[in-house]
Amino acid sequence: MLTGRFAPSPTGRMHLGNVYSALLSWLSAKSKGGEWILRIEDIDPQRSKEVFARQIEDDLRWLGLDWDRGGVDDPLYVQSRRGHIYEQYLGRLAELGMTYPCYCSRADILATQAPHESDGRVVYKGTCRPDGTPEKNEWLNLRRAEWLSLRKTEMGKTPAIRIMVPDRDITFTDLHYGTQTVNLAHECGDFILRRSDGAWAYQLAVVVDDALMGVTEVVRGCDLLLSSPQQIFMHELLGFRAPQFCHLPLLCNEQHQRLCKRDKSLDMGELRKHHTAPEIIGLLAYKTGITDCLQPVTPQELISVFDWDKVPSENQILRI
Repeated sequence: MLTGRFAPSPTGRMHLGNVYSALLSWLSAKSKGGEWILRIEDIDPQRSKEVFARQIEDDLRWLGLDWDRGGVDDPLYVQSRRGHIYEQYLGRLAELGMTYPCYCSRADILATQAPHESDGRVVYKGTCRPDGTPEKNEWLNLRRAEWLSLRKTEMGKTPAIRIMVPDRDITFTDLHYGTQTVNLAHECGDFILRRSDGAWAYQLAVVVDDALMGVTEVVRGCDLLLSSPQQIFMHELLGFRAPQFCHLPLLCNEQHQRLCKRDKSLDMGELRKHHTAPEIIGLLAYKTGITDCLQPVTPQELISVFDWDKVPSENQILRI
């Protein structure tokens, strides 16, 4: 059975862009007779709150986007309760010789690396990556001693853990954007699996969870497209089968900026004051080409007419 998922981070109220991703993920799964799970990605301990997770659930129910498994009351689908599982898989990667401690701060990285030319992203160049030479080993030992000295009064602090990526192209077929090829070393770099504060990084948690939860299709915004080759690489290392990826054009405001939680007028708290659930679903269905006219509609009514070929490839400007 096809299994899709919606995996929000409970760091605030859902906005229209989140609803858009949830709707298309739900429709893609349901139109193929599949199931849809709700996973709570609350691995950021500073920003994640249970009250936001419960608001997300309430908004999804109000919109008519029901889930088959998961939710905040099921600990199997709440990332903050799955740390012992991530620890096991981090250990497997360490046994393969694929991980190393990183003592660089974000400021260190920004000061020494040039942003990726297309989007300002900084690609880590392997400053702390061991290469087996005596010179590099001596430098790393000094770096480690310096780092520990600076943090000797900060209990619980540890280095971040990164994974070594090869100079290798990953090619995959996106359900919406077609064939994609990304070089791991040049476009992604060695990425973090666990932060220095002990929090689990997105790339490790999402790969382990998608595999163990039986997720076969991942629908999300095209701003996360570069995560797919990293996750495919991780799936391969851990002996998993990667899901099918499908990336969506972004919903943008009139300044052509991606919708985010800062767009308070488009969060679900405000939208529910002024619009019905069918009106919101109808707007999204119209903007994404699923329907030909702007009219209220329920998610259930869209299942029979949903088709990925109708969804545009270009980002959509939203006026509401």
